[in-house]
Amino acid sequence: MQTDLNQVHYAGFWARVFASILDSLLQILVIMPLLFILFGSAVFTDPDFDGGLGFGLIEWGLPAVVVILFWIYKSATPGKMMMGLIIVDADTGLTPRTSRLILRYFAYAVSVIPLFLGFFWVAFDKRKQGFHDKIAHTLVIRAPEAPDADQVSPV
Repeated sequence: MQTDLNQVHYAGFWARVFASILDSLLQILVIMPLLFILFGSAVFTDPDFDGGLGFGLIEWGLPAVVVILFWIYKSATPGKMMMGLIIVDADTGLTPRTSRLILRYFAYAVSVIPLFLGFFWVAFDKRKQGFHDKIAHTLVIRAPEAPDADQVSPV
């Protein structure tokens, strides 16, 4: 589905912050019990705990894969969906290519490194793009309303 970029409502800073908080809470609800099941309470209580590669894959790899898959198949994470937001290609209004979505995820590092300036930039940018959006050529917009079943004319 193509979105008319002249008719979009860009997702503002606070809507995106709230969506990120929702996503973080959902990730915690999944990752913490998984870590406890696999590594026991030491993962939370032992400051010298080293879970090795398995721990790293669960803590860092699993969220990356899940977020990118949500972006690919739903154009949004669960938090963005709850907020009525989607990610679109900034040039075409279409669903971004997978390569752009992967780039967007890893471009978060660029948004984080300068004291999170890349995320705060959303508040000031005309199109509400963070640095990661600019790098990947994406926009976060309010999802267009689907027509009601009563309003769809039969063919």
